[in-house]
Amino acid sequence: MAHIEACDISLIYDTPGGTVPGVRGVNFAIEASEFLCIVGPSGCGKSTLLNIIAGFLTPSAGEIRVAGRPVRGYGMDRGVVFQDFAQLFPWRTALGNVAFGLEMKGVAKTERERIALEQLRLVKLENFARSYPHHLSGGMQQRVAIARALAYNPAVLLMDEPFAALDALTRDDMQRLLAEVWRTTQKTVIYVTHNVAEAVYLADRVLVMTPHPGTVKTEIKIRLKRPRDPLSVEFLQQQKELLRLLGHDAVRQAGQKE
Repeated sequence: MAHIEACDISLIYDTPGGTVPGVRGVNFAIEASEFLCIVGPSGCGKSTLLNIIAGFLTPSAGEIRVAGRPVRGYGMDRGVVFQDFAQLFPWRTALGNVAFGLEMKGVAKTERERIALEQLRLVKLENFARSYPHHLSGGMQQRVAIARALAYNPAVLLMDEPFAALDALTRDDMQRLLAEVWRTTQKTVIYVTHNVAEAVYLADRVLVMTPHPGTVKTEIKIRLKRPRDPLSVEFLQQQKELLRLLGHDAVRQAGQKE
């Protein structure tokens, strides 16, 4: 049985101007411990799909199943990391932020702080446990967010362009860190990104989506050994193939507008 299944997922938004399709007829399955990236042009429904899997949005049709059970809202089996640095609580230290989910589960203070410190150590921030978010760089804040999502031990990690707002060097560092965290934890990861090189670096498999309404155009398996070298010929060839799949839609849309 697949760990996560998207079964004919569609979502329609009601707006003052009428109904707007978000995603339509999306089907895919993810095995346990697989790292799946979702790429596609703006407006193709990548974030919408991730929010449906998280349980924040209810599909108009279809069903998400996690470990064989239908998703009926948000659950502690799914950890979520967003792009926005504001996802952290500014009045809590890094340790307090990471421990928050455990606190909500009723874990005793000593135990939740022990677990939170373990997760901060995993993302190499144990020396900043008592620091507040405004004392941390953007990359450090995202590391705290990853640690917080992992602290209550969800089976699935959902990530919505978590490194998009970071500078190029910090983003490269965060990609390497996430690859290391994933190898250590073996979580099932669904990662939304606009960055093709990022998808090739991180993913076992990439879903390519088409826009208006968003649906899965195709998927591509990344058959590169880890750790991956972004400057290798094989990496660049894989990146070129993914760009070709994305570029075909861009060319077609441009032709329709003329």
